[in-house]
Amino acid sequence: MDWNKLADALIKDENVKPLEEYEKQYPERTLEKGAQVTRLAPSPTGFMHIGNLYVALANERIAHQSGGVFYLRIEDTDEKRKVEGAVDVIHKSLKYFGVKFDEGADLCGEYGPYYQRQRAEIYHAYAKELIRQGLAYPCFCTEEDLEKIREHQTENKLLPGYYGEFAKCRDLTEEEIYANLAAGKKYVIRLRSQGDVNVKHTFRDEVKGEITVTENNQDVVILKSDGIPTYHFAHAIDDHFMRTTLVIRGEEWLSSLPIHIELFKVLGFRLPKYGHNCSIQKIDGETRRKLSKRKDPEASLNYYREQGYHPEAVRTYMMTLLNSNFEEWLLKNPETPLDEFKYSIGKMGKSGALFDIVKLNDISKTYMAKLDEKEMYLFLKEWADEFGTDTQKGYFTAPIDFEHILNGVGEEFVQENAKREEYLCKVLALCMGVGGKKRRKDFVCAKQAVEMISYFFDESFAPVYEYRFVKGTVRKVLQGFAEIYDEQDDNSAWFDKVKKVAGDNGFATDMKAYKANPEAYPGNVSDVAEMLRIATTGLSNTPDLWTIMQILGKERTLARLNAAINAL
Repeated sequence: MDWNKLADALIKDENVKPLEEYEKQYPERTLEKGAQVTRLAPSPTGFMHIGNLYVALANERIAHQSGGVFYLRIEDTDEKRKVEGAVDVIHKSLKYFGVKFDEGADLCGEYGPYYQRQRAEIYHAYAKELIRQGLAYPCFCTEEDLEKIREHQTENKLLPGYYGEFAKCRDLTEEEIYANLAAGKKYVIRLRSQGDVNVKHTFRDEVKGEITVTENNQDVVILKSDGIPTYHFAHAIDDHFMRTTLVIRGEEWLSSLPIHIELFKVLGFRLPKYGHNCSIQKIDGETRRKLSKRKDPEASLNYYREQGYHPEAVRTYMMTLLNSNFEEWLLKNPETPLDEFKYSIGKMGKSGALFDIVKLNDISKTYMAKLDEKEMYLFLKEWADEFGTDTQKGYFTAPIDFEHILNGVGEEFVQENAKREEYLCKVLALCMGVGGKKRRKDFVCAKQAVEMISYFFDESFAPVYEYRFVKGTVRKVLQGFAEIYDEQDDNSAWFDKVKKVAGDNGFATDMKAYKANPEAYPGNVSDVAEMLRIATTGLSNTPDLWTIMQILGKERTLARLNAAINAL
């Protein structure tokens, strides 16, 4: 077999350069000893799984804590799965959660291009070299041929794949190969595996420790019929020339590890360190299963943005999954930036990480409670601008009247927005307990927070009046209070009037007297306050009612009381 001739016949890329040219083009990085070069290498499918964030945080922390480099590579070899705008989704999603790349796709960097389809000549050069060495060959098997092989292997309970007796094109003669080429048959390029499945090695996995790896015997495809490489081949070449030192990836890639080890060996490249992190799982009934993008909305990173989880809260929660000693550190350093936590590969879990939405919500509540009202306002506004309804957007921004702006009265628009901000900051300060002895932890995420404060806005105030007392009693209470309400009353004077209305309607104004003889009264002053609360807010449980009425103002408060009276 004239392998040089065959290589030229199979690989006709005129851009291919001598291999040493690529080594010069992508030299070893100049970094301090111990610095790690890590990467995130997603496919542009338009879907970012929370597992992508899990892996991204691990790789980013390892690279930056060691003084190394963290880059983004887009593995777009599968054209069928590519989605327009997917790379923007990747950038936007990870940026939201504070993941910072040093170089990569759509960024600067001397080791690009960072899109695999733009690196075709490098893959062709090395595929050609493997053919020259007799380590790769053309395969003319059709999909029907491969399906027959799979069916036979399944029926006979044999190891699936293209190997041994099933590698039909492995030993084609030179004449057969050129006859197939002359006939215009499509072909792929396969690795001529040198492995033996009876040989096993001990491999040091950076996460799982020592594991046993069986040698690869699969003649895997390295170049598809369109000349585009498979993931296996492309990632080996790219990790070498981007000078990756450590690959932290999902444990679903463990089964491919033998293939990757052999590819690095036949290519003559130094194998990077590999660490396979555990999958993210959830409790489903009485069993644990992997978080599924088809079944679980929380599997998507978009879910957390759409719901408005604060990125720092999600990042904090993910760190509890990534390192077993993080929570202990957080308890001791509650105000310390997360980046100061010393991340350790050795502290990554070796079994499945259990995703717990309740725990995430608790962390989110705690984080949201630390914000002041202006920070919360800005966070909710940013969420509403992107994900809120038109009504919710209106809480923060007045409708733009271009005619008024063109007529030189745009200042009115600015002033109106300033009023809305001032109003909302008062609302948020109350709902968060700002200035009180203890902060409230009612807000989980932006979507829920904006919905919780909707009763402060007439356009979204849609109360369902549900009282525990008969209509006649409720009407008397509401009418009595509306007649004596004064916006100038302080909290104490306001409450005295609530007690007066309670007493006028036979309710106990003294809690001791009520507890001593509850049968003597229809209820107590707190029941009267509840009627006023429901009439004013539509809810039976809210922050301080006096403050709510102060924020709403006299006109709006009385309008709501009267509307509630008319609804009885």
